[in-house]
Amino acid sequence: MVAEEQTAGRGRLDRRWEAPPGSALLASFVVAAHRLASVAAGVAAAEACGPPVRLKWPNDLLLEGRKVGGILVEGRSERAVIGVGINLTWAPPGAARLDGVERDSLLDKLGDLLMYWLAGPPEAVLQRWRELSDTLGRRVRVELPHGFVEGVAEDIATDGALLVGGTAVHAGDVVHLR
Repeated sequence: MVAEEQTAGRGRLDRRWEAPPGSALLASFVVAAHRLASVAAGVAAAEACGPPVRLKWPNDLLLEGRKVGGILVEGRSERAVIGVGINLTWAPPGAARLDGVERDSLLDKLGDLLMYWLAGPPEAVLQRWRELSDTLGRRVRVELPHGFVEGVAEDIATDGALLVGGTAVHAGDVVHLR
């Protein structure tokens, strides 16, 4: 499903995501439940956008260090909905946009790459995420509901958790410190 505009979109932690008519790729994909759906979706979206786009754990697409898009995965026992939003002709203050990218061709590319990475071997998906990561190797602070974890983002675990200073973080907001 593709939307022309987003007036009441929802990101992680019930954050709002809005986009004026025709300004973004706003798509949802219903897929079979997959333990690495968020990781595979990140890889697919970054590859569809092109080489300058990098991944920030857990669900952001970055262009020159600024957010150009995001991914939200919600699942049930048998199905997952992968929501992807990518700024094309407009971006909120401080964010980035993919100028010159045609929405329908980006959607086609994203759909093909999403199916490819969801069908791929888990280690290949994780390795490609590592290659596209803007988070790994950096000093980060992960904001948690009841505190924070700070340290170097060392790796992504086999379940998609971020390993920070020896601690596995399964959900939280990452702030790049350097």
